[in-house]
Amino acid sequence: MSDPPPSDPPIGAVLFACNFNRVRSPMAEALLKRLVGDRIFVDSCALKPALEDGIDPFAEAVMAEIGCDLAPHRAKTFDELQDDSFDLVISLTPEAQHRAVELSRGRATEIEYWPTFDPTLAEGSREARLAAYRQVRDTLAERIQARFRR
Repeated sequence: MSDPPPSDPPIGAVLFACNFNRVRSPMAEALLKRLVGDRIFVDSCALKPALEDGIDPFAEAVMAEIGCDLAPHRAKTFDELQDDSFDLVISLTPEAQHRAVELSRGRATEIEYWPTFDPTLAEGSREARLAAYRQVRDTLAERIQARFRR
């Protein structure tokens, strides 16, 4: 009888990173918190300070559709993190991926890159733009389910 394959080490802290911490990374943060509650510490950040205060209104609207309130979220950068000891950093943009690699240098931090469309680039009617945000939300939700429902 052979031994079972080794399991992945438990993840205690996850960071989602994108460019401005107003759309993609706060969506991912809220989705993972909804899935795991307080069993895992979850945070999000950005490379650059947000050009506007608060969450993107379209992101807030599509997350509210599934019962996630993003209104309390405050955008922050990598430099503004209270703690940078994460077991897993998931970057959602190529630029954030580079910074995540720097953050993890010399640490036992796992890095994953999940290329994620920027829905702020969507054009058209309000409904067409909301559809782009919903697509990002749903894609992130599927990835999070697949990654953390083990």
